[in-house]
Amino acid sequence: MDVAALRAKIRDIKNFPTEGILFKDITTLLKDGPAWRFAVDSLASHYQKERVEIVVGVESRGFIFGGAIAHQLNAGFVPVRKLGKLPGKTIEVEYELEYGRDALAMHEDAIKPGQRVLAVDDLLATGGTMGATLRLVEQLGGRVVGVAFMIELGFLKGRDKLRNYPLHSLITYD
Repeated sequence: MDVAALRAKIRDIKNFPTEGILFKDITTLLKDGPAWRFAVDSLASHYQKERVEIVVGVESRGFIFGGAIAHQLNAGFVPVRKLGKLPGKTIEVEYELEYGRDALAMHEDAIKPGQRVLAVDDLLATGGTMGATLRLVEQLGGRVVGVAFMIELGFLKGRDKLRNYPLHSLITYD
């Protein structure tokens, strides 16, 4: 398997979730065992030498990739969720969306100062969600050693918002 074969496993859905959007559906990749293994192994191998202690996954598809990558790296996993979804005390951050504002939360004891953190999500679009996630990590004193995505929509320039971090995407659509 290679990245081209992996890309072929991603299905395009027109006009989802709204008119004019071309949605990159990864469920077709996730259900293919060899493709799923290749995706996780490829992303995890990029960070083998970074001594990652915590993988942070962004709700909800970031949980799928983040948990598997954390397992591969022998690291802990921390979920970043929408407000009101975590049971313990949390820290929160608001961020801008293309069409409004949203907020994310993380348990206040999720990351210890100085811990080496890899942040993971399935897709990089405009960078707003990941930017907010990285602010949470840094608020707790975590050291971001990488930011990983399965897919990057390069034409949306989300990488520009994350330019201060080492970023790796497996598949890029320009």
